[in-house]
Amino acid sequence: MKLSDVVAFMGHQVHVCRYREAGTLLDWMGRDLRGRRVLDVAGGDGYWAGRARKRGAEAVSIDLDRRKMEYGRTLTHAPALIECDALRLPFGDAVFDAVLSVCAIEHFDDGGRSLDEMARVLRPGGEIFMSADVLSRADAWPKLRDAHKAKYHVQHTYTHESLRKLMDERGLDLVKHSYQFRTAAAERLYLSLSAYGGKVGFNAAAPLTPLVALADRRAPNERGSIVLIHARKRAEAQA
Repeated sequence: MKLSDVVAFMGHQVHVCRYREAGTLLDWMGRDLRGRRVLDVAGGDGYWAGRARKRGAEAVSIDLDRRKMEYGRTLTHAPALIECDALRLPFGDAVFDAVLSVCAIEHFDDGGRSLDEMARVLRPGGEIFMSADVLSRADAWPKLRDAHKAKYHVQHTYTHESLRKLMDERGLDLVKHSYQFRTAAAERLYLSLSAYGGKVGFNAAAPLTPLVALADRRAPNERGSIVLIHARKRAEAQA
């Protein structure tokens, strides 16, 4: 295994939330992706699109961070990496079978516009697998909330219901959703790590992942720090 693969693994999978978050979305997408065209929107170095490629997909990752993409090209299972704006995708209509987007929509000034583009490039019957910041209880800890939003340039937060509405307007049906960091203690942990710990803190907290996952399974699936979404484009939908 190349050094770049080891570093990417540590950054993406030895992480108290990213492995569960992106890993769950990828598992929803399926183990066998042969013959499927997958687009990762705002995919950074393309690591998770690369996981889709490893499962047989023809995978493309787009981002505006050239440095991250240059690093991504050194990975063993690198997808096609294209520098472009998520609000103006350089692809034709209905050319992808699945769209992946890991906690990206909250960074856009116009989240609806990003969904317009995701829906446009998705074929009828195609699927979107995405996550978004919710921060259900963030108002209880305003300093942590503000630090998180400033550090990660969070413009908006979403729930599964607000995303359902936005998707319905674009010919997309919500199939299922799942919240992560559902309890108050877990959400405060998430905000504290994001505000003060950064990537190092999230990685150092990785041993807590089983405890967070257990707490999530026991808590109602109605709020949390992050929401995961699986949606499908209607067969009759016009992008």
